[in-house]
Amino acid sequence: MLLENTKSTKYIFITGGVTSSLGKGIIAASLAKLLQERGLSVTIQKFDPYINIDPGTLNPIEHGECFVTEDGAETDLDLGHYERFLNIYTSQANNITTGRIYYNVIQKERNGYYKGKTVQVVPHITDEIKEHFFKLGNQNKYDIIITEIGGTVGDIESLPFIEAVRQAKHELGGKNCVCIHLTLVPYLIATGELKTKPTQHSVKALLELGIQPDILVCRTEEHHLNEEIRKKIALFGNVPNDCVIEAINVETIYDVPLLMQREKLDKRVLEKLYIDTNTEIRMEAWESFVNTLKNYKCEIKIALIGKYVQLKDSYKSISESLIHGGVAHNCRVNIVWIHSEEIDTKNIHNQLQSCNGILVAPGFGERGWEGKLLAVQYAREHKIPFLGICLGFQSAVVEFARNILLLPDASSTEMNEDTKNPVINLMEEQKKVKQLGGTMRLGAYNCTIKRGTKTYHIYKNADIISERHRHRYEFNNAYSDMFEKAGFIITGKNEEMGLVEIMELQGHPWFIGCQFHPELKSTVLNPHPLFVDFVRACLEL
Repeated sequence: MLLENTKSTKYIFITGGVTSSLGKGIIAASLAKLLQERGLSVTIQKFDPYINIDPGTLNPIEHGECFVTEDGAETDLDLGHYERFLNIYTSQANNITTGRIYYNVIQKERNGYYKGKTVQVVPHITDEIKEHFFKLGNQNKYDIIITEIGGTVGDIESLPFIEAVRQAKHELGGKNCVCIHLTLVPYLIATGELKTKPTQHSVKALLELGIQPDILVCRTEEHHLNEEIRKKIALFGNVPNDCVIEAINVETIYDVPLLMQREKLDKRVLEKLYIDTNTEIRMEAWESFVNTLKNYKCEIKIALIGKYVQLKDSYKSISESLIHGGVAHNCRVNIVWIHSEEIDTKNIHNQLQSCNGILVAPGFGERGWEGKLLAVQYAREHKIPFLGICLGFQSAVVEFARNILLLPDASSTEMNEDTKNPVINLMEEQKKVKQLGGTMRLGAYNCTIKRGTKTYHIYKNADIISERHRHRYEFNNAYSDMFEKAGFIITGKNEEMGLVEIMELQGHPWFIGCQFHPELKSTVLNPHPLFVDFVRACLEL
């Protein structure tokens, strides 16, 4: 089912084989960046094969962070890579799961859409998938749409997506569609050689499902693919020699676009899509960023306090935003990952004394809460630059209420429903909510900045900013006067809803808490001002 307006839009599908976590998202983002720098309008979408409607209810330790878009969609963390690389916004349409596909089909069936027909995987599920493949193309905004298919070829749950790709390729025609398969070429130490057999089997599995890949991107850890290996992979993968692309391990993910440029991935794609390959590509700004990242002039240590630190992808956008902020000052930011459950009054000094800054991260639930409060107190009392994000901001509010306002039982009702001083409380409209997914304050909201404050200066004297949210609990305005009289002032507010967005502590070198997630809007070419200024303050400590 090819939708009417998609014929002017070209499509690239990226699949993965052999093993998961090969980096399809980074390859997709890198290719998109190269095509974008050739003057093409490009976006990327991710199709995930799990049954969850979206990642909003998934444990970060299992799945990594949940990335929130401008329109409030809870999405896969790969969309963060897409936005950071391309410097454009994504949306709900850029991330679809099996759960969403089946939910839509079931709703249609219940409403009589299929007029009594037997609803099946083919054609009904695959038609729904293809409808979402082409949804962005129908907007007539993009020259090329890259679609990353999550999971690994051969997985049971990804079969409907692979079949939908096969059908889409047939309907679009060879000049409008390219299939890229990312695979692994492992190196066996015992024999001292790269092995192509896993790639051969992966391509065979894809062929059995009706898809001949046009380009093979081969991940290898340390050993380059020599000409003999490339020819062998090309022969058994049924692709030309120059369509075997090496993706060797690099120092930073920001090297990958430059590596793919050297390997001519973008040129091979454009040739197959019959698009002019002579357009000039300009990667000077990107090269400058990577050069500064690698040739830094100074280093700092910033403690990241969270309860999901065993999987660093849980805070992927934060760690990348710190990198962006560091590059703005020719500085390398070394993150000290500290589990908030492992902080107590006996060890906190040893854990934090060597750090130039402290960042208390977002999260949900009571586990690790007290450790976050201790970290806030340490930053406040020792005059260490502090940034609190979402629950980190709420931790700062509660710590201040307990130790400065002398309200010892002050808390968030998320942690203690019976607290007599709920300085952080549930919004009225949230009290009736029973479901978890997609029911928080999500997406972009405006914030009015108080003039003359540090925050106002950081945002370059902007009166109104827009930031993304993902939370239920808010600062309790009944305590506003108490906090402001004690020096913890409100510097940013959503006027429409009367909700506090930013607070800063007077008399402290740099102590800011924000209810929103600034990390979600930091990109390579536009680092977020809060992270840039936070790093500056850490450098001056």
